[in-house]
Amino acid sequence: MKIAKPAKRRDSAETRSAILKAAEQHYAEYGLAGARTDAIAAAAGVNKALLYYYFKSKEGLYEAVVGSQMREFYQQALEVLSAKGPATAILLRYVCDHFDFMSTHPHYPRIFQRMMMEGDPTLEGMIRQNSLLLKNRLLPLLERGMQSGEFRRLNKVHAIVSIAGLTAHYFNIAPALRMITGQDPFTKGKLARRKAEILKFIRYALFQNPEASEP
Repeated sequence: MKIAKPAKRRDSAETRSAILKAAEQHYAEYGLAGARTDAIAAAAGVNKALLYYYFKSKEGLYEAVVGSQMREFYQQALEVLSAKGPATAILLRYVCDHFDFMSTHPHYPRIFQRMMMEGDPTLEGMIRQNSLLLKNRLLPLLERGMQSGEFRRLNKVHAIVSIAGLTAHYFNIAPALRMITGQDPFTKGKLARRKAEILKFIRYALFQNPEASEP
């Protein structure tokens, strides 16, 4: 296949972004195995040859979609978890940022969940590169908060799992919520209410003084 080059260099970033956006939605719906490059190209409004020009293959495009999102979130999260200050404030900031990230990347949780369910071979490397680093910051944060009396004593690993579940589950079940309630779970008001409820739950479940803890 002859690979077409972009006609205008100044349009390269816009074209690449359009392809990534279309691919993100397509991979969330169909996964890597079920994805079709011609459908992604049509959704992006570009010639299919441009997908191969920018990303070399369907797998390369998939890696770009998933990898770029994971790197973006984990870089932001590590900066928050490396900050100085009360453990309560840092944890609430991390949860806020995690929720906000997913609310602006609504397909991310579904792609990640699909990768886990399908045993995607790329997932292990991504977890080792990113998730383990994140865990190695969260565990000391929880331990510090317990030692200082900010947090209640509890199993740290299960606390991390519970916090992640509280944050991500809403986005994973968003299609079901839409069918059950007839409402869009991604409206500004719905997202704000859900985030407030998550933070309240965490404060009362984990913090020694929940009333004094604000995000």
